[in-house]
Amino acid sequence: MTLRIEQTPPRPQRPRPIVLIGAGGIVHDAHLPAYRKAGFPVHGITDLQREKAETLARAFAIPNIYATTEEAVQNAPPEAVYDIAVPASALLSVLEKLPPGAAALMQKPMGENLEQARAIRALCRERKLTAAVNFQLRFAPYILAARSLIAQGVVGELHDMEVRVTVDTPWHLWAFFATLPRVEILYHSVHYIDLLRSFLGEPRGVYAKTLRHPNQAGLANTRSAILLDYGDAVRATITTNHGHRFGQRHQESYVKWEGTRGAIKATLGLLMNYPQGLPDALEYSTEENGALTEWRSVPLEGSWFPDAFIGTMGSLLRFAEGSSDTLPTAFEDAYRTMTVVEAAYRSSVEGATPIAV
Repeated sequence: MTLRIEQTPPRPQRPRPIVLIGAGGIVHDAHLPAYRKAGFPVHGITDLQREKAETLARAFAIPNIYATTEEAVQNAPPEAVYDIAVPASALLSVLEKLPPGAAALMQKPMGENLEQARAIRALCRERKLTAAVNFQLRFAPYILAARSLIAQGVVGELHDMEVRVTVDTPWHLWAFFATLPRVEILYHSVHYIDLLRSFLGEPRGVYAKTLRHPNQAGLANTRSAILLDYGDAVRATITTNHGHRFGQRHQESYVKWEGTRGAIKATLGLLMNYPQGLPDALEYSTEENGALTEWRSVPLEGSWFPDAFIGTMGSLLRFAEGSSDTLPTAFEDAYRTMTVVEAAYRSSVEGATPIAV
């Protein structure tokens, strides 16, 4: 079988100027390196802490620095796309300041809870915003490659997806997490919930438990076990432990797909030894001439950071210019991910089925 393995998303024909609202670490580490690599023009940047905006403007040759969101909107080019990289609780207040019909990419998650997600959805509908949420894991090279392999029949009928993360996450890099009542599912496993939805569709329900870690005092839950219900023939699980501080030997970070005639495993190197990361990997085994092949490695082009961020912004730019009729992480779809997140937290609170005595 000759396979064509796609792992780079299509680019817009004429990239629109980007206005960045927010100048935090993720913008420095992923957004701006991605846009520079893709050739997406950045018109301006603003942040509540002006010195952060100034630092990034110098580092990435951004021509305009604005004191406020209002000033950035007032001086934006007519076809500007707004890249909103602020905490989830601030998304709504920023969206309210955008002109009607504007194109915007929101940082995930889509609010801190389902109530906020509903309000964001209502505002996007009311103001007719072309809005998407930055669920960029969908566009990581190994995810695009896996999707390409599956589309060509490598695994047959997909019936099993597993995400496992056992790492030592340096939560101190994001000071705002210390004050939040929700951490792991909302800010991390939300990626995997969104990813499973993109492959398997809408689950019937969720079983979940999310827990604190005794060595991570001051933080809300940083370990989770999530099972999405797709009936009696499809298994979809997410297991995370962000407190494995015993070296890299037994750390894990992977997504695995299994089907009726093959399997694929992607190693997400970024999450191990974060933020430096370790090498990514993608392997697959498939049935050929009645027998399974040995596992084969797929050479990868790029990684989650920064390349996946080209995909989320690129898909919005293509949809806005009319060269694509689909917007994969549109706010309506992202809202569905948030409903699953909320169900997971509800499941965790409601607890397990009591065992009969």
